[in-house]
Amino acid sequence: MNASYACLAGHRVEVFTATWCPDCKRLDRVLADAGIAHERVDIDRVEGAADELERETGKRGVPYLRLDGAKWVRGYHKELPTRFDPKLFVAELEAALR
Repeated sequence: MNASYACLAGHRVEVFTATWCPDCKRLDRVLADAGIAHERVDIDRVEGAADELERETGKRGVPYLRLDGAKWVRGYHKELPTRFDPKLFVAELEAALR
């Protein structure tokens, strides 16, 4: 497992995603390359998933990670030109797991 994602070891990782989402595909590759087991929750196929995401995060954008069924972390950085920064992502994961 990539050391930078070691904070996820032992945690249940669900990724709220959609097949049409390029940010979701990138995050899936990042997690797979890091050896992070994760469950995909497709908001277009899992009934109520989009509503649950919006109710719990206030957002409808994907990808979002839910850790241990309770803590949410965004899987994209729309404010950045690249839309994703691995170091920022790890910092957000670590903060959520404290």
